[in-house]
Amino acid sequence: MRQASKRLKVFSGNANRELALDICRYLGLEIGLSELKRFKDGEIRCKIGETVRGAEVYIIQPLNYPSAEHIMELLIMIDAMKRASAKVVCPVIPYYAYARQDRKSQPRDPISAKLLANVLTAAGADRVVTLDLHAGQIQGFFDIPVDNLRGMPIIAEYLVQKKLKDVIVVSPDVGGVVRSRELADRLHCGLAIVDKRRPAPNMAQVMNLIGEVEGKTAVLVDDMIDTGGTIVNAANALLDKGAKAVYACCTHAIFSEPAVDIMQDSPLKEVIVTDSIHLPEEKQISKLTVLSVAPLLAEAIRRIFEEIPVSMLFD
Repeated sequence: MRQASKRLKVFSGNANRELALDICRYLGLEIGLSELKRFKDGEIRCKIGETVRGAEVYIIQPLNYPSAEHIMELLIMIDAMKRASAKVVCPVIPYYAYARQDRKSQPRDPISAKLLANVLTAAGADRVVTLDLHAGQIQGFFDIPVDNLRGMPIIAEYLVQKKLKDVIVVSPDVGGVVRSRELADRLHCGLAIVDKRRPAPNMAQVMNLIGEVEGKTAVLVDDMIDTGGTIVNAANALLDKGAKAVYACCTHAIFSEPAVDIMQDSPLKEVIVTDSIHLPEEKQISKLTVLSVAPLLAEAIRRIFEEIPVSMLFD
């Protein structure tokens, strides 16, 4: 790697330091020296413990709960790096907060995903690397380069190794058909769609099932699992329609209450996620499998730094 120890530096916020350390191991780097603490009134204090002058700096920070704190940590770190004369500052955001607020669905709604893009750019971000944005058009909210990497190939590779029989991929809603089609193509199997409606945020009701799942091993795929209601309701509907087993997979394991309990008690055979979000021990259920995105993110960082194409990471 070209002068990696001199010019490429990787730092981490507090959101997922384990992932940052894994990325650094893949790159053969020591993680950058930094400290994020709180004053007694709760304000965030950032101290960078080494020079970054002229360096290309990558800050690993997913923006999951508590998102307000993690966003402020990231903004303060970006500002600190720019004021310390870093040549390039690139936040690596495995989970982009507020991505579900990407449009006005009702009068007087904010477009919070766009607001966050504006704030990151204003803080001094020169480029953003992220993973499986809930809405792809969020890339267009930025006036700087955005690399929206995909976790689906990692999940697909794991499922291929399991050698499941009579597989059908199922999208838990109409909006996820493109994502589900990609997985179905990689597994060389059919596709079904759950038609649902949302009477309120974080509530989903299954209405219809499009496709034949009887006697099949169903694999539900989504970009995130929040409260778990959508996935569990879809799993029950699939079993009622004759599916012999149901697996669930997603990139972002948000796991808000009561996701852990309802998934553990559900008929799902396995829940497959990535480590884009750090899961504390209390959210680790027995049927959970966590796949690492560190090699993918590290390779993206290496390619951006060495100025070689990132496009192969989307294949």
